[in-house]
Amino acid sequence: MCAYNPRMTASTHIDLQISGMHCASCSARLEKVLNQLPEVAAAVNIATEKAHIDYNPKQTDLAALIKAVQGAGFDAHPLRDFAVEKQARIAAYRREQRQFAIAVLLTLPLLVEMLLMFFGVHMMMPGWLQFALATPVQFWSGRRFYTGAWSSLKSGGSNMDVLVALGTSAAYLLSCAVLLFNLDQPVYFEASATLITLILLGKLLEARAKSKASGALEALINLQPKLAHVERDGVMQELAVEQMQAGDLFLVRPGESAPVDGVVLEGSSSMDEAMLTGESLPQDKQPGDKVYAATLNQHGLLKCRALAVGAHTQLAAIIRLVEQAQGSKAAIQKLADQISAVFVPVVLAIALLTLAGWWLYGGDFTVALINAVSVLVIACPCALGLATPTAIVVATGRAAQMGILVKDAAALERAHKLSVLVVDKTGTLTEGKPGVTDLLPASGISPDELLQTAALLAQGSTHPLSRALLDHARERRITPAQAAGIKEESGHGLHAEIGGKHYLLGSPAFAMREGIAIDGQQILALQQQGKTVIALARITSPLPQAGEGLGERERDGALLGYIAFADQLRASSRAAVAQLTAMGIRVVMLSGDNHATAQAIAAQAGIAEFRAEVLPQDKAAQVQSLKQTPPLKWGKQAIRTADARTRGGREGLVGMAGDGINDAPALAAADVSFAMRSGSDIAIEAADITLMRNDLAGVADAISLSRATLRKIRQNLFFAFAYNVLGIPLAMLGMLSPVIAGAAMAMSSVSVVSNALLLKRWRSPR
Repeated sequence: MCAYNPRMTASTHIDLQISGMHCASCSARLEKVLNQLPEVAAAVNIATEKAHIDYNPKQTDLAALIKAVQGAGFDAHPLRDFAVEKQARIAAYRREQRQFAIAVLLTLPLLVEMLLMFFGVHMMMPGWLQFALATPVQFWSGRRFYTGAWSSLKSGGSNMDVLVALGTSAAYLLSCAVLLFNLDQPVYFEASATLITLILLGKLLEARAKSKASGALEALINLQPKLAHVERDGVMQELAVEQMQAGDLFLVRPGESAPVDGVVLEGSSSMDEAMLTGESLPQDKQPGDKVYAATLNQHGLLKCRALAVGAHTQLAAIIRLVEQAQGSKAAIQKLADQISAVFVPVVLAIALLTLAGWWLYGGDFTVALINAVSVLVIACPCALGLATPTAIVVATGRAAQMGILVKDAAALERAHKLSVLVVDKTGTLTEGKPGVTDLLPASGISPDELLQTAALLAQGSTHPLSRALLDHARERRITPAQAAGIKEESGHGLHAEIGGKHYLLGSPAFAMREGIAIDGQQILALQQQGKTVIALARITSPLPQAGEGLGERERDGALLGYIAFADQLRASSRAAVAQLTAMGIRVVMLSGDNHATAQAIAAQAGIAEFRAEVLPQDKAAQVQSLKQTPPLKWGKQAIRTADARTRGGREGLVGMAGDGINDAPALAAADVSFAMRSGSDIAIEAADITLMRNDLAGVADAISLSRATLRKIRQNLFFAFAYNVLGIPLAMLGMLSPVIAGAAMAMSSVSVVSNALLLKRWRSPR
């Protein structure tokens, strides 16, 4: 994700596919070039070879962006269809394979000669033959290094190509001089040719590993079927999925995947939604249920109506989020970027010092030059540039397979530092669908009368309890009349005028404020069962006028009864809370319910700390207060958490998990936020991570994956630094030949990418 640019007034986003980048210095230089353009904010990712650009088209157009990329020595084009891009990558890979194969054929005789020397067999090829074999390798197979080096130097930078071109050219030109002037010195044609061949091999292995890193995204894209059975004008026909429109009728046969998102009209079956949610158990589908693109029909014929097609399907949204996350940068990558910016110039200086030192000390220019070449070759910063982005690409792809959608790399990185998780009760810990459990009418009032009047008021609200009331009324075939003048006070209840009489429906505390006598013992008994209780009352005085508070006038009224609701705890919530606690995460529940109800739900979930009667607008403030609370004041569990943080080196960040519109401010206030897929679009938009399963265990999985990812990044950075920290001194001391240096450099990138690929094996700790 591109950094925010305060200069930008009318931002347009575009992703460019970049070719020609070889190391972290390349991506850093290109990023710098693009960000120097007027009102442009760009982020370049070497692992995905993409530039994510926000720009003002009135100041800088697409042509100017591509021209800037080309001026920096690379090439670019807007992202094309995935299949087209894949074919282009395959064609480029095959060209590189041919170049490598020719380099191997030409280098092999030179390499055999060198290997025989290790066994005491001195069989020298004629100098002119060595020259003939090495020259095509140097200038045809290795021409990419010369063009890359020239482009880099021309734009005022330096990259890996500069190091390779200088190192191999020094060995090659020295050998040419020995041959031309018949000097009494050995030639090093085999060293320059072998170096280029080994580096080409490393690049091939690296490209192959990088393609595997994005395999999860490719698998998602390939899941959607190409054809659909669509009914138009009463005729069933096969259409390309791209031609489908919202409202089309389509069939999903047994063993086939749904082509688009839709709703079932006829038939029953079960769908494998593992690719969408990570849930292995098939989901039953009946008329009225939704089906999603690329989910597999297990059995039974389904007739559906298309609801979302093309870029509007859930699958397309997942792909966009995965691409966005894979193209973003983690904060830990800044270290590699800062080092890469100065790395090549520093290495060039070290190589010059090595050359001067050996020449002055030993007086042998040839030995000094070869040792300087070794320094240049071993120090290539490829592994350093790949250490972080490759791990992010693999991790976000693996997360998507598990039903965890990460918005950006920074969120994935921050998740491993969480020490507190705030969870909303309704819809997060619970099913989010409260149902009426008890109708408790006052004397002289029938249950149906109580329900009918309450349902009439409930029509004026979208609160989950109001919806549950209306659903219960429909089940009992009670149809409330239409009422006017319904007024809602958020977090408290409703007022309405019915037939000239005034009624209220809301919390017991709300009724008490209006002068209604409440049976506290009866309510407490229900609340201790984990039930939410509301009261219905008739009041004799009119509704408050504009600007008049609800408690400003004395009211006399009659209680008509209580209605109790229960929202069932999700089956997985208790185990998820236990897992989070075992991971050193302190779980705090927020609820708008009264203390007794919140306490009952918290006890069922195994949560020791909760905040009750929290109004929607106060949730963000609760998150902020937890962010400001010193860890050691959190009690025994907090001390254990603080100890774990000290041992693990993690900071005390606060996360938030929720699903409703009223959770959005709190989600935005948290350091890392998690939204349930069942939640509102606003909550999902505000969240850093979306859980495609409505299961709190997904939060534990996301944190676990984050920790595994950061371990891999640290390992990769260690490998990258270790090659250079150990290799450069050895090369300076003359203990590393150019050929061994080339092999080590090539394998450094491969080892880093291969280590990142191990994240594909990550499994949920559950």
